[in-house]
Amino acid sequence: LVIETPKEKNSDHWSNEIPNRLTKAEALELEVGLRGNMVIVFQYGSNCLEGEMNSLNRFNGNAKFFDVAETVENYQLDFNIYSKKRGCVAVADIIKSGNDGVWGILYEVPYELMCRETSPKGTASFDSIEGEGINYRRYWLPVKRPNGEQLIALTYIARCPSQRSLKTEEVYTKLIIDGLKEHIKDGIPPEYIEKVKQIIK
Repeated sequence: LVIETPKEKNSDHWSNEIPNRLTKAEALELEVGLRGNMVIVFQYGSNCLEGEMNSLNRFNGNAKFFDVAETVENYQLDFNIYSKKRGCVAVADIIKSGNDGVWGILYEVPYELMCRETSPKGTASFDSIEGEGINYRRYWLPVKRPNGEQLIALTYIARCPSQRSLKTEEVYTKLIIDGLKEHIKDGIPPEYIEKVKQIIK
């Protein structure tokens, strides 16, 4: 398993290209080390809220809460890419910066729902939800659970982020804040939520 992480904000994000002989589904199966046909994903944006993650037009109850986690290396939450799906509101990304990690939610997602090519007809895949190949790319991140266990989780990071933070909207950021608050009981630090509020301002 090759682990790559985002570069500094002012440098280009690297490209983790999949060998031409493999489909994205095959590459995912090769890399992830499936947990009973489930993929562990790390969500730091609006999908922190379980109601958003499992909404009808997303996973409709198929994503299972696994734990909360913090990135092992130092990252910072940023809003540096526009989403047409959200009416060109700036949406979340993480950049390698700052002195702390980014906290988020770990979910188990069925392998077949990860890729456009394996997702059942009429069912959204994670790649399509996140705009993989358009706004975001898959990235593998080392994360740490509250009990100290480290693991590699799949996340999505902006392909071509703006070099400056962009204006977002409360209706979007409220999903992030509410999702983090939902998991204070699981280990999300209240001080991290306050930090996110300051970033949003």
